[in-house]
Amino acid sequence: MSTLLDLKSSVLRQVQRSQSLRSRREPPTPVSSPLTHRSGTVVHRVSKGNGEFFERMNRILQKQDSILSATQPEGESCSSPPPPEHAEQVFVPERSTRRELDLLYEEAVYTVVNRVGVPSPEYVTNEGDIFSYLQKVFDMGQEEHDIILQRVRESKRASFALRVSVMKAKNLMAKDANGYSDPYCMLGILLGQSPKETEERKERKFSFRKRREKLEKRSSVKEVLAARCIQVTDVKSETLNPVWNEHFVFDIDDVHNDLLHLDIWDHDDDVSVAEACKKLNEISGFKGMGRYFKQIAKSVRANGAAASGSEENADDFLGCLNIPLSEIPVVGYDKWFKLEPRSSASKVQGECHLILRLFTTQRDTALSKMISNVAIHKKMLSQILEYEHAHIKKEPYNWNGQVSPPAWTVLSHHAVQADLSPLQQAIIRWHCYSSHHLSQRMCYSLLLRLLKTIEAEWDASAVHGELGSELAESFRLYCDYCLSLMKNMRQVFPCTNPAAVTRCELMLRSIGHMQTMQAFKVACPSRNELHLEIATVIKKGTLEWYEATISHFKPDEGTLEEQLSRLVQVVDAVCADVRTGQNIYNKLYYSSVKVDFFSISYRQLEKLVADDVSVAMERVCGTLEQESSRLTQTMGETLFELYMSLKTLKRFREFLPLKDAKMLALTGFHNWFKTSIHKWLQIVHERSCDRIRRAVEMDQLEPVQQQAKHSSSAVEVTTCFSQVREFWAELAWPDSAGAFIFITRLTDNFCSEAVCYSELIKHKIERTQLGRDHKSLTVQLCVALNNTEHVRVYLGGLPRDLDWRGVEQAMEESCGAEGKEQVNKSLNGQLYNADIDLQREAKRLITHLTDKMLPDLKRYIQHISLSPDSINNDEAVSPLMKYLDNTVAILNESLVKETLARVLQCLWEVLLRMILDTVAENRGVQVEFYNRFQYTVETLVQFFHAEGDGLLLEDLKSGDYKALEEELRLNKCSSFELIEQYFLEKISQQRILKHSRFGRISVKCYYDAPEQRLTVEILHAADLIALDANGLSDPFVIVELCPHHLFPMAKSQRTQVKLKTLHPVFDELFYFHVSPEQYRHRYACLTFTVMDYDWLSTNDFAGEAVAPLSDFCWPGRPNATPAGKTVQPFILHLSRQKPSEKPIMKMLEARTGDREAQEFVRRLKEIEKSMEEE
Repeated sequence: MSTLLDLKSSVLRQVQRSQSLRSRREPPTPVSSPLTHRSGTVVHRVSKGNGEFFERMNRILQKQDSILSATQPEGESCSSPPPPEHAEQVFVPERSTRRELDLLYEEAVYTVVNRVGVPSPEYVTNEGDIFSYLQKVFDMGQEEHDIILQRVRESKRASFALRVSVMKAKNLMAKDANGYSDPYCMLGILLGQSPKETEERKERKFSFRKRREKLEKRSSVKEVLAARCIQVTDVKSETLNPVWNEHFVFDIDDVHNDLLHLDIWDHDDDVSVAEACKKLNEISGFKGMGRYFKQIAKSVRANGAAASGSEENADDFLGCLNIPLSEIPVVGYDKWFKLEPRSSASKVQGECHLILRLFTTQRDTALSKMISNVAIHKKMLSQILEYEHAHIKKEPYNWNGQVSPPAWTVLSHHAVQADLSPLQQAIIRWHCYSSHHLSQRMCYSLLLRLLKTIEAEWDASAVHGELGSELAESFRLYCDYCLSLMKNMRQVFPCTNPAAVTRCELMLRSIGHMQTMQAFKVACPSRNELHLEIATVIKKGTLEWYEATISHFKPDEGTLEEQLSRLVQVVDAVCADVRTGQNIYNKLYYSSVKVDFFSISYRQLEKLVADDVSVAMERVCGTLEQESSRLTQTMGETLFELYMSLKTLKRFREFLPLKDAKMLALTGFHNWFKTSIHKWLQIVHERSCDRIRRAVEMDQLEPVQQQAKHSSSAVEVTTCFSQVREFWAELAWPDSAGAFIFITRLTDNFCSEAVCYSELIKHKIERTQLGRDHKSLTVQLCVALNNTEHVRVYLGGLPRDLDWRGVEQAMEESCGAEGKEQVNKSLNGQLYNADIDLQREAKRLITHLTDKMLPDLKRYIQHISLSPDSINNDEAVSPLMKYLDNTVAILNESLVKETLARVLQCLWEVLLRMILDTVAENRGVQVEFYNRFQYTVETLVQFFHAEGDGLLLEDLKSGDYKALEEELRLNKCSSFELIEQYFLEKISQQRILKHSRFGRISVKCYYDAPEQRLTVEILHAADLIALDANGLSDPFVIVELCPHHLFPMAKSQRTQVKLKTLHPVFDELFYFHVSPEQYRHRYACLTFTVMDYDWLSTNDFAGEAVAPLSDFCWPGRPNATPAGKTVQPFILHLSRQKPSEKPIMKMLEARTGDREAQEFVRRLKEIEKSMEEE
């Protein structure tokens, strides 16, 4: 289905659009939808503020959530009546003529006059009340009633018969030796008795034998009784619980006085009792009827002969029943009767199940001679139903079909008198009620109950002719009526009306039950696929509903923006309809008729929506691709809303069966929005920036709460980010490549907005700082820092919030490892750069904060510097510590933990630099000065460390701290110690120098301990730098023992000058006297200074190298043995460092009154000067 969308050209789609929208017919009934309250006219929405933009976007999301989450839409109360049930074909019931009503009235009166049976409490026994009711039903005047009643009374009384069904017996007495009996029944009608005799019979447990005298006196017997008046059942061998299920009919002479007599015997011969009864055509000579049944039993053994002689072989008596016909209820008996004995000497037990019904065999009415009793009863029931339903005042649509007592009395008596079987009655009631329902609706539970009654009584052999035709016609009419309702079910059974939903469920259950009934399959064999008919009308009804929705909202009218807005209303209406179909209608249909309503309607609606939206979006994309076109905010909101509505509609596919969920029309609908989503993200970015600017303007830079410590603008920024993130999450872009592009765009937007926010906060601080006191400004700066940190922390959660991992996996699956790497590089790079920018802005704020402290800090540091030696260190440091204590208290109260640590670190660094500068400015003073600052630094370390609750010691004792510590240590040293430290540093640097662009020198040194003589052999140099104009040099080497105060007697020595070379070979030996007391010092060393000899000016410095004496003078070293001459020479790389760059030089230079210090500085300055002259 969806592939057709891909194959259509734009021209074809435009044609389809014109056909699908403009040529749709106007529906005859208004559209039923939860969204019909929305006006069909689209009003332009004007953006009044950025907050409103986000509010509208949130309302769009909330609307989609409500569509998905609602199980039952808000609607009318349970007491509201359901809408009318209009079928396409209006059923007009047949109206009887006055003549037909008169004849039917006569039949009803005849029924009342000839009613028999014992009425139950619900029957009306007063004849006048019944006649009064019938006059109302048939609109009969009193005079006409009297005439008809007189005619009925003068007519021949109805003739009655009794239908007896001998069903079974149980718990009979065992008469045979095997512990069983062979029971059979004999039954007949005993002629009428007077009321006095009836009382005697009740007292004496009547049997035929005891009624001999009474029977002989009746003239109607005439000493002769026909054998046909006695009926016999089959013999059931060897059982105490026989099942006969045999039926008999007896004509009744006197329905008020006759009674039914039944005997049960145990048969002891092989001769058929029934056959004997048939052969005994006449029995005469009896002295009474009491012997009659017993005589038949005897005649069995005589093979039909007359009864005479001994009764030794008579069948055993098992019990009898005597049932007066006058005690039979109107609807008959269907019960177990307890067997009675013939006398007190008889022993019987058990029960017998009989079904007894009285009915008329002849009725003296005009209508009974014209049509069948079935047709008469149907007409009578139809007339009564119409009257009864018309007088229901409360919820007539929910009438359960229960008629009044007079109506029930007439109908019940007529059904009995007309000898209507339960099946016939069930069919007639179904026909009348279902036909009446077509014009005046009733409760569907009644119709369902009537169908179940037919099913319970069904016997295909008993239904034929007129009755079968009427049953088939009633099934057909009811099916067509229900199918028509199903087609218009959204109007007839709206889900907003609980009563209508209940009726829909009962209607579907009745149809579902009907199609499973054997009666329906026999009566309507051609409708064996009713579920297909239901599916067809669902499709037709869904299409008509959609066309009505289109006609209502008119999405093809107005501007493009208005068309999209109207189309959103259409899609929302479809979503609401699909939701109700899935939540409500589908459950009803599937549980009742096994039809998947949701799948049928959803697939159709989804295709219709996809066709219309794809055409509209083609126009949108064409418009946006024009260079001059720009997506307006309202258009962007509408497109977002349309996308979300389509996404909501698409999500319903998860409720489809798996086979139906593939290749639907909306499968790739997101591709229609690629261009507009890019532009929509730009709108969101612009509105976010505006919202951030507004938030900063409104911000008072006061904490929103004590724990958070950030202000309202930070909350607004993260809220804005969260809303945009939610917008993206709700988009749920399915294409991994597209998602990567959009997430990259979103991440970039977030990062730039965060940086913009931090800059705006900083500028706000700068604008408002004038006139503020130090404390309030400090608090505001702290709030600004907290704001920046709050936003920075939020950005740190973007990988989780935007599901970078999911994008990585998707890109890896589609593009391999390169795709994953691209995601990491792009997204992480953006976040890293933004974090650097935010930290830079935070650093600026911290610097601004500490800059405000600088005057006070300088004053307190100066106080320490100028404090006289007479006061102790605590007093000198106390003002600074008190200031810091107060300042840090404010910071601790105003800053979050992470920001506080950074501010304290920065403050610590400021203090270190200030102390370092102070110490550097005061070189050459007394040692007490440096001791005091040493104490100050140690106190500050303890303060900032705060016993582990503050900064870490490794953070405190790094960077400038080490430089300050070294500065203080060195300043406390003597000049000789500084010079020694100078050479220790040079030795350390020489050890790590592995390569130099200034060349190298090869030397050999060995020590003669007995002689305390150090021999230095300068072999050669290589790759020296060119210091002359000819590109060469005239090098020579000066070798000397340092420091000079350790070797006061040692003179410097030099090699010969090697002209015009950069690779001179010297091969010269030099000797120095070195005592063990001298070489044991770590700073004792040999210095090799390479110079370039100049004739007309001072020599140029080419480089120098040092070698500690410990390498070859200490005992145990190879160079310190007689064999030292054979050791291998070693290479020293030359270096050319400016001595003035070293702090020690500055310290020595500051000691102007120290001759050794000044001399040492002078020599080094000469070297540095020669380097500058080059």
